[in-house]
Amino acid sequence: MLHSSARQAGFSFPGFATGKHNCITDVEGVQVGHSTLIEGEHIRTGVTAILPHRRNLFEEKAQAGSYVLNGFGKTTGLIQLEELGLLESPIMLTNTFSVPAVTEGTLSYLLTQNPQIGARTGTVNVVTTECNDGYLNDIRRMHVKPSDAVQAIKSASSAPTQEGAIGAGTGMSCLGFKGGVGTSSRVVSTYTLGCLVLTNYGKKGDWMYSRHANQIFIASENDDAPPPDGSIIIVLATDAPLDARQLKRVAKRGTLGLGRTASFAANGSGDIVLAFSTANRIPHEPPSSLQQVSFLHDQHEDMSKLFAATAEVVEEAILNSLCAATTMTGFNGHTRQGLLEQT
Repeated sequence: MLHSSARQAGFSFPGFATGKHNCITDVEGVQVGHSTLIEGEHIRTGVTAILPHRRNLFEEKAQAGSYVLNGFGKTTGLIQLEELGLLESPIMLTNTFSVPAVTEGTLSYLLTQNPQIGARTGTVNVVTTECNDGYLNDIRRMHVKPSDAVQAIKSASSAPTQEGAIGAGTGMSCLGFKGGVGTSSRVVSTYTLGCLVLTNYGKKGDWMYSRHANQIFIASENDDAPPPDGSIIIVLATDAPLDARQLKRVAKRGTLGLGRTASFAANGSGDIVLAFSTANRIPHEPPSSLQQVSFLHDQHEDMSKLFAATAEVVEEAILNSLCAATTMTGFNGHTRQGLLEQT
């Protein structure tokens, strides 16, 4: 089944063909899992886990890079990821005040899987990212527990992931509507590029800058209950053989897709992109002092094609998050209407 929330709503995406399911899990080996917390009137939150592969991530690390468009965000693990260009944990997404709990849960999962960590070898770098879901979720109560992170990791699969109000996207708002999780993919030559986003930025009036705005609605310039500036987390996955430097270049192009969807990276918006490749796994314990791997040459035409596909895949993933989300009422009676359910 092709993920096509935005396409079904009338959006068009000329360009590269999608993968089989138009989902980040079209990249072979990539898995996604969620833990969704909805209870009473105040709990609207969760956790999402993205795994580059299902084997031991600490023992078989993935090449990775990141790019911070605007650093109003609370993350763990990006410093070491930038320094070494390696990803050795699942990429975890949650709400702002749950970063410590999710990091703890992910750490406990990795320690159980790897008894040598912190004993016979070094420590492990957990990558956790966030957006502020405090408009629909009573964020001060810190409902997410470490066990929810473990559940998200253990539930991860290569099946097409749900979109909208699922996992970390449960309580998110975007452009004055209900936001959340969105995904998409593209095929470039022999490679697949996938994207998963957690959308939580912007106001309805921002749509005046979008080339899509008039396709399905006319946005009011007044948002009766504006949240903080918000954030977005963009995760890119590919099976193209790229090194950490090249993946950072790809990550930068993700912000171009964000710009197509009415974002201007507001002062209080944490806009963070992570990109990883499944092509070359780097062993924790090298068999020798030298390791030989092959990477796509920067001058090859596929590099620019991957850049173009990155902007496309981010744009569609964001719109899918909006089109898949349905109206939700939560904390203090706050309501975010589904984009396709507006009256």
